[in-house]
Amino acid sequence: MVWIIIIAIIAVIIFWGIGAYNKFVQAKEMVSNAMAQIAAQVESRWDALTNLISATKQYQTHEYETLTKIVEARSNVSKDSSVKDVEKDDAAFNQAMKAINVVVEQYPNLKASEVYQSTMNSVNTYENNVRQSRMVFNDTVTKYNRLIKTFPNSVIAGFTGFQPADYFENSAEKAEMPQW
Repeated sequence: MVWIIIIAIIAVIIFWGIGAYNKFVQAKEMVSNAMAQIAAQVESRWDALTNLISATKQYQTHEYETLTKIVEARSNVSKDSSVKDVEKDDAAFNQAMKAINVVVEQYPNLKASEVYQSTMNSVNTYENNVRQSRMVFNDTVTKYNRLIKTFPNSVIAGFTGFQPADYFENSAEKAEMPQW
């Protein structure tokens, strides 16, 4: 009878451990999915920026070449990217936007053009989508981190190698909407 109780307890612990592990996998996949959503928005934002760069081509060849190099040098963000990868990509995007602003200030006709206005609206829309996706990512990371840090889940997480995920941090330059 004692052996049956011991085997039953061991079986319950094993099934609980398997269930906890599966929850960790599901939560980690949600974090990857949230990063993939950010990657999709970042890609769309770069596409809109590329269109904006094409609009500047007729105004200034040097700036066009500089901006094209920035776009080519950008990092590709994917579902496997880290928070630091996305922040590096954001820095390259902001550098390109500042360079475009220089061109726009030199050529008021560009700023008044319908193509420029429409493309800037697209860039702003995607910039907002990236911000929204970051908030979803941070919410998903909170759920995941809470799951793996709470006892007794933390024991299984430690044995299986699940580590807390990083958040996007707020910084001074991210506190305000960009003023392109």
